[in-house]
Amino acid sequence: MANRGLRADSQSEALSGDPRIRIARAADVPGILALMRPYYAEDGYPFESRRAARVLRAFLRRPAWGRAWVVTLGRRRRIVGYAVVTLGYSLEHGGRNAFVDEIVVAPGLRGRSLGRRLLLEAETYGRRKRSGALHLEVERRHRGAIALYRKLGFVPSGRMLMTRRLRIKRA
Repeated sequence: MANRGLRADSQSEALSGDPRIRIARAADVPGILALMRPYYAEDGYPFESRRAARVLRAFLRRPAWGRAWVVTLGRRRRIVGYAVVTLGYSLEHGGRNAFVDEIVVAPGLRGRSLGRRLLLEAETYGRRKRSGALHLEVERRHRGAIALYRKLGFVPSGRMLMTRRLRIKRA
């Protein structure tokens, strides 16, 4: 859960009011990208704004792929966090499973249970979709996030995630 996207002058406004979690929509893409850019930079992931916007918009148009939520705060309902859960299928886990692809909370707002609330929303969604498991991955150095995940019942699987990027031709 990372982000350096909220400026100091906007943090005081964003801290006021009750946080609200709602399903993300296309109009939220710029707000999500504003959190995504510094999150990717913090973890050294490549970030291409156009590509990220295109992929996020495609995801939001296809509910069969999963669900995304945003957390908003303040009078202007500024986006201060988001989570994306994708759906997959696993023989090992009895069929459908859910994967927390991204969960991000602005740094100045961590420790206020926003990440916890997003994860509980993801769990509820996974149960509604009859998922046999809810997975996530975390960088080992994010000790605060790991502590939260453990409190919520996530345990290390003893496996190592390995990735091979595939090139696909664009139509």
